[in-house]
Amino acid sequence: MLSAEFLMTSLVVVLIPGTGVIYTLSVGLLQGKRASFFAALGCTLGIVPSLLACIFGLAVIMHTSALAFQVIKYIGVVYLLYLAWAMWRESAPINLEGTQGPIDALAIALRGFLINILNPKLTLFFLAFLPQFIPADAAAPLLNMLALGGVFMLMTLLVFILYGCLADAFRGHVVESPLAARVIQRTFAASFAALATKLALTDR
Repeated sequence: MLSAEFLMTSLVVVLIPGTGVIYTLSVGLLQGKRASFFAALGCTLGIVPSLLACIFGLAVIMHTSALAFQVIKYIGVVYLLYLAWAMWRESAPINLEGTQGPIDALAIALRGFLINILNPKLTLFFLAFLPQFIPADAAAPLLNMLALGGVFMLMTLLVFILYGCLADAFRGHVVESPLAARVIQRTFAASFAALATKLALTDR
C-alpha cells in the first residue's frame, strides 16, 4: 500500500509552493521559528476536513455541484484577500531579538487551518489522488485511505516545519528596520493577493 511512488508523488506535491507554504514562510520570517511551527501545524490540520470529505464521498458532491464549489472557492478568495490586506497594513519592524517572546499560537494555527479548509481544490485533489494508490482488491480501502492520508499529513507537517526553520534562519540576515519589515510584509501580501486571484479564476 505505502509505495515509493506514493511517497515521491506526495513529496513533490507538498514541496510545491502554495498558500500554506507562503503562509508558513511569512510567519517564520516575521515571527520566528516557534511561530512557524504553529503555522505548519494549522496548515496540516486543515487537510483533515478535505481528507474526510474525500473518504466519505462529499468531494463527489462538490465536484458535481457548481454552486457548492463556487461558494467555498469565493469564501477562500475573500479570506486570502483579508490576509493580504492585514499584512499590507502591518508596518511594525521585525523584532529579531523577540523570537522567544510570547506568540498567539492559537491564532497562527487557526489562520493556517482556514487557509486549507477554504481551498476546494484540496478536496478534489484527494479525490483524484488517493484512490490511485489503493489496490483494487484491498480488504479495507477506507482504512487504507486513512493511512495514506495520515502519511501525507505527516509529510506536510515535516516539510512545512523545514520551510519555517529556513525562513527563521534567513530572518537573522534581515536588517531590523521599518523599511525592511514593510518591504517583506508587502511582498507576502502581494503573494496572498495573487493566490486569491488564481483561486478566483480556477474552474473545477
